Amino acid sequence: MNKTLHILNGDSTAEILKQTSIEGDMVIWREMLCEGPICKAVGSDEFWLKRYQYFENELGVSKLEYYDKTIKEIIKLEDVSGYDEVVLWFEYDLFCQVNLMALCTYLLENYSKSVLYYLVCTGKEKGKDQLQTLSDYETDSYPKLLENKVKLSRSKLLFAKQCWEIYVENNPEKLKAFIFNKYSKFAYFQLAINQHLKRFPKVNGLNQIQQKILEVINLGNLNKNQIVRDMLIWQRTETVYGFGDLQYFNYLEKMSDYFSINNEIYCLNDMGKKLSIPN
Repeated sequence: MNKTLHILNGDSTAEILKQTSIEGDMVIWREMLCEGPICKAVGSDEFWLKRYQYFENELGVSKLEYYDKTIKEIIKLEDVSGYDEVVLWFEYDLFCQVNLMALCTYLLENYSKSVLYYLVCTGKEKGKDQLQTLSDYETDSYPKLLENKVKLSRSKLLFAKQCWEIYVENNPEKLKAFIFNKYSKFAYFQLAINQHLKRFPKVNGLNQIQQKILEVINLGNLNKNQIVRDMLIWQRTETVYGFGDLQYFNYLEKMSDYFSINNEIYCLNDMGKKLSIPN
């Protein structure tokens, strides 16, 4: 029987996988590389230092907590030669696709010819209007997802690394010029990058997320939890960001110049009202 390692996009996927008949070891990729400072050398000292500082200073996560939850898991991937197969489980959104690019880059550092690499990536599903996340599937559907996995050759991993390096540069013109959908096996790289481009500021200095936050606040009589709730609904129906509530709380906190808070209710000030009307 093949010895398999499953690399999962998050804890919720791990909990579902544990309830299935699928066998193998698991590593959880607990990072959000679509946010905060990054560098091309995934797993380098510079890389971890940047992530340490971001999680501690921006998100209030201590270095020890970050090390225990994130680094200790990821460094298990430094040597996967003891496995016959490595299966990557990810989703279509920006959050997952950027992590996927970085993971492929990291796996290449210790690429093993004896290991077969595969990808399970959810998104388009026949008969479904919305793109599907891994949590949209029942446990008895997971073996079928695994059965439909696609093989990732070394050349495909190298392409993902190239995509990661272009992403890290974060130059909008280079991002627009590069063909991220060159390979069908990475069916959602281009979709994710198209979404990422909307995070660059528009003429009024706001990006799509900041603009939407002001529009939501302008509806009136909402506290921060309600604002973030509405942002999460918006992103699922109209975007492919795939962010969690923590990221939207962080965006909201940084936009304090545009609103006041009275009895926990957010109200736009004059500057916020002016900018809440999309250009």
